[in-house]
Amino acid sequence: MDFEAKLELIKQVGEEILTEEELRHLLQTKDHPIAYDGFEPSGTDVHIAQGILRAINVNKMTKAGCKFKMWVADWHAWANNKMSGDLENIQTVGKYLIEVWKHCGMDLKNVEFLWANDAIKEPEYWKKVMQVARNSTVNRIVRTGQIMGRKEAEVQQASQILYPCMQCADIFELKADITQLGMDQRKVNVLARELGPKLGFWKPVVVSHHMLMGLGEPPKTKDIDRVIDLKMSKSKPDTAIFMNDSEEDIKRKISKAYCPAKAVEENPMLEYSRYIIFEKFPSMEIKRPEKFGGDLNIENYNELEKAYGEGKIHPMDLKNAVYYYINEAVKPVREAFHKDAKLKHLLETIRKFEVTR
Repeated sequence: MDFEAKLELIKQVGEEILTEEELRHLLQTKDHPIAYDGFEPSGTDVHIAQGILRAINVNKMTKAGCKFKMWVADWHAWANNKMSGDLENIQTVGKYLIEVWKHCGMDLKNVEFLWANDAIKEPEYWKKVMQVARNSTVNRIVRTGQIMGRKEAEVQQASQILYPCMQCADIFELKADITQLGMDQRKVNVLARELGPKLGFWKPVVVSHHMLMGLGEPPKTKDIDRVIDLKMSKSKPDTAIFMNDSEEDIKRKISKAYCPAKAVEENPMLEYSRYIIFEKFPSMEIKRPEKFGGDLNIENYNELEKAYGEGKIHPMDLKNAVYYYINEAVKPVREAFHKDAKLKHLLETIRKFEVTR
């Protein structure tokens, strides 16, 4: 694959790239740059943004030549008081995360799963954490609280101050040329770009992917924390679709989803069509009775958006189509956890855990 094709693939992933010029230089000088993303094991299920969308993005990065490191941030989740602060339970959830990624279409040939629990045993890791902390103010670290899914006022525990310092140090510990995380992680990635050269490291390229919105009506506020309120979240289970949801659950949730007629901005049904359905399926069929125009076969997202914006597709017809394709995308994971005894036991185990935000 030539340089321009690699660049185009990564640009499909990055809603924002810091900076495209640096990414160009990286791709021209390094055949296999290292990219990473990290995940807190923080709940008893994985939603489609973490599962399917993550697999789509990782596959594009590896197709572009990147070696990808998936960082299971168990100690970070512990610092953030997830799963009642039970590290063993957090690590069990981490194992579940890995199994989901293995079954939802992630190409694993160039993906390595790594655990924060292994890094923390090395003094060099903590030296990096200390260097980040020594060169940051408390106020600056608190302002990065968004990376933990928290607003600034919600950063209360001392361990939550440690979290951003660790996440910044992770980049250099993993030798990551590219931080490929969500837009909600932007602040700590910018911190790493500022501190890297000062600490004798490098300035990582930031490729921030789109945050898939939840099923509910978008918040009307325009404040700095809106990205937290808008995104799909495990803490709002009826506005999220999970990788082990039943077909009935998916249908029920989508039937109640926010989807105003002709609205193309911040419409979750169009979001899921753009970022998941047209990435995984060659086309999208909208089934309708003949009296309402008959079935439609949509070839690409732009065609869907135009037709919906012009009122040529009814919201319920769009919802029915999205339900069908999302269920098809989730089905391989759901079936794997139903048929495999070990995976079934793993899922049953984590669903007994106490979840804390």
